[in-house]
Amino acid sequence: MDSNNLNKLFWEVIEEELMDNTDEELLLSMLEKERQPRSSSRQKRRSVIDRNREEWHIRLFNDYFSENPVYTDAQFRRRFRMHRHLFLRIVEAFGNHDEYFQTRVDATGKMGLSPLQKCTYALCMLAYGFSADVVDEYVRIGESTAIECLERFVRGVNEVFGAKYLRMPNNNDVEHLLQMGESRGFPGMLGSIDCMQWEWKNCPIAWKGQFYRGDHGKPTIMLEAVASQDLWIWHAFFGIAGSNNDINVLNQFNVFNDTLEGRAATVQYTINGTPYNMGYYLAYGIYPEWATFVKTISMPWGEKRKLFAQHQESAIKDVERTIGVLQSQFAIIRGPARA
Repeated sequence: MDSNNLNKLFWEVIEEELMDNTDEELLLSMLEKERQPRSSSRQKRRSVIDRNREEWHIRLFNDYFSENPVYTDAQFRRRFRMHRHLFLRIVEAFGNHDEYFQTRVDATGKMGLSPLQKCTYALCMLAYGFSADVVDEYVRIGESTAIECLERFVRGVNEVFGAKYLRMPNNNDVEHLLQMGESRGFPGMLGSIDCMQWEWKNCPIAWKGQFYRGDHGKPTIMLEAVASQDLWIWHAFFGIAGSNNDINVLNQFNVFNDTLEGRAATVQYTINGTPYNMGYYLAYGIYPEWATFVKTISMPWGEKRKLFAQHQESAIKDVERTIGVLQSQFAIIRGPARA
């Protein structure tokens, strides 16, 4: 006998045994309830909050973006970490690049969130390290939508502005970098190189052994960057496991690919009458003895070596200063990564 017939026979026996001693309507209701499929988990009812998005968009616009805003340019610069014209330029560029940052009508016929609301919320999370629903009562964006805004904002910055601002230097850029280096006593210097550790709070359990950093006691992600005196990070390499060090990351770093393949910008300078055609970077002592790295003298003796070590250790702080400025302006970098 197959399972279906056996199950049918089982319910017939139950009905015959209990029919005499049980109220018929009550018994039928009990049997019907037992025969209905049971869900593994109770479905959650989604609560819908009417946030009155249109009214709060008008309030946000009047506060910061109208012809006579409530708050001054200085207050906008301090709160948004950039000037108003730059923020509006980003909003316009995102609207042309991704329809997500365009005002649309939802399924109920109501106007959706405006680009100003979405970009403002994303910048609040970047600048202050807020959780996703901290300023919901002002910008009127729910938690899940806020996280999506942040992800699309960061992705949009990379896609729209990355090719212009995060790129290898061209001939004009190299000339500018060489002028800055020569004015500080380092002709031929293209910048300083270093890496930083960023704590990863939500690192997956399966990856913690790979990303665990002993001296930090927590999983970390490494960022290797080259920066100049004017705070330009013109090359960055991000995402390597924190268990590595500067040398391991350097083996995967692609900053020298253009030099090896002959596509690097032309560098011409002279030191003590000797011409050179390859730029170099200021680095710490852990880096290997390559011609592209100029490191300090660990135990200088003599006035000449002491002066060189002093200037080298001062100029190499450019990359640390750049990362420090980023952390002071955008608290999301200063705190643990929650993504």
